[in-house]
Amino acid sequence: MRREITQIKTKERYMNIALKLAEKGQGKVFPNPIVGAVLVKNGKIISQGYHRYFGGPHAEIEAINNAKQPVAGSALYVTLEPCDHYGKTPPCTKAIIKAGIKNVYIAALDPNPLVAGKGVKKLRQHNIPVIAGIAAAKAVLLNREYIHYIKYKRPYVIIKWAMSLDGKIATRIGDSKWISNEQARKYAHALRASVGAIIIGINTVLKDDPNLTVRGIPGAKNPVRIILDHHLRIPLESKILDRRAKTIVVCGKHGSLFRARQLMKKGVEVLKVGQLKDLLRILANRGIARILVEGGGAVHASFIEQGLADQAIAVIAPVIIGGKQAAIPVSGSGIAKVKDALHLKNLKIRQLGDNIIFEGSCQ
Repeated sequence: MRREITQIKTKERYMNIALKLAEKGQGKVFPNPIVGAVLVKNGKIISQGYHRYFGGPHAEIEAINNAKQPVAGSALYVTLEPCDHYGKTPPCTKAIIKAGIKNVYIAALDPNPLVAGKGVKKLRQHNIPVIAGIAAAKAVLLNREYIHYIKYKRPYVIIKWAMSLDGKIATRIGDSKWISNEQARKYAHALRASVGAIIIGINTVLKDDPNLTVRGIPGAKNPVRIILDHHLRIPLESKILDRRAKTIVVCGKHGSLFRARQLMKKGVEVLKVGQLKDLLRILANRGIARILVEGGGAVHASFIEQGLADQAIAVIAPVIIGGKQAAIPVSGSGIAKVKDALHLKNLKIRQLGDNIIFEGSCQ
């Protein structure tokens, strides 16, 4: 029994290494999942790999190609089921079989209908034992955006705000610089760098005139900037209308055609969309799988009340602002009874300096 427990812990240790590798591909590989792989031979890791970018080699291929010694007879630990179909790259199962890998350990099966179970079946047909389910919960959580996209055909939506100890995101005159500390702001920019788009409301533009770009993250790409502006009130001199990143202004059906033309002359895309769910579907069709909403109380409330918020992140600073007119992170109609409140799941709490960050799943 003790030997079996030791073997299980050893397999989990190798898989956890593969999961840490997979994290490096976050925000770079969609519409593919993030995947890490480790090759083990004679009780030692001989190679590692992860899926670095969309269209590039998958994690299994990276691990095989990175090996400095023959991989025949080794065991492969991979965080998601290997593919058995041709896409941007050939099937990973084919490479695994050709390499002479002896055993394959998988954290989770791939829910994509193109893969689902087919990779495991192919390997077993070639007499390669496959064991799935090692650290499965961690693997599913790591690829929650990908799984969400496969299941719902819409992007994974994160709502995020920084607030004072008394629940204010700005003072009564709209000042919010800076509630959070420098460490938390750096974290916020890293979060921006990990998403395909950022959504804010027109009131945030009018009050703060933000750039909404990524700063302080070397090599980071600016996400698409999206402004919800029903009546096209956005000033043409707004910083967010520069050309440092693609900008989309979303308006209602009664948005001014004249103002829309003015915006388009500045290189801004104007979309007339009636519902948030329709906007998310459009963005998903454009290959955007992960969205950050930093939109202010009304926008956050809209996503929550329509069941479109998947994750919430709150940065709490030890300051007290006060004031009935000060802005709050979620407004809307709200709930009548506490028992009906949205309770976050998979909660993570951490400290950055004197700021506390709460992260949790809304669904």
